[in-house]
Amino acid sequence: MTAAVEAASAVVPAVGALAPDFELANQYGEPVRLASFRGQNVALVFYPFAFSGICTGELCEIRDNLATFEDSNAVVLAVSVDSKFSLRAYAAQEGYGFDLLADFWPHGAVANAYGVFDAGSGMAKRATFIIDAGGKIRYSVVNPRGQARDFGAYRAALADLKRA
Repeated sequence: MTAAVEAASAVVPAVGALAPDFELANQYGEPVRLASFRGQNVALVFYPFAFSGICTGELCEIRDNLATFEDSNAVVLAVSVDSKFSLRAYAAQEGYGFDLLADFWPHGAVANAYGVFDAGSGMAKRATFIIDAGGKIRYSVVNPRGQARDFGAYRAALADLKRA
């Protein structure tokens, strides 16, 4: 099976399913494994590219509202297909206080595991998965190309976690 066919056949995991585990390097080259956050909620935020307009706006909104995530015992992990070197420059420029993860090689493998890799353009789609402390997906959204996510939906999904 070719990579393009594999990417096309990937399915977005359903709400209630266990989140696929992975390990990626952050902007400093440090390994970050999803399973290491068991006992804590995770906002897994896929975005197309560092330094792009909509992505920067969305990540800056997360940066400016990080307390919303912290109040829900949630860590933010932002994932793109960029290299760790690009992500380090991006995080420094924008002042991001959360991990930016490089799904660089194999190119888009984690995005593909979540069914959000666009093989035609070589980038992750704009998608978010809120994962609970037990590793189950509690919320997901995949936005159309060029459309920013609604931050209010994050607030609602995180509030649901607090009530659970």
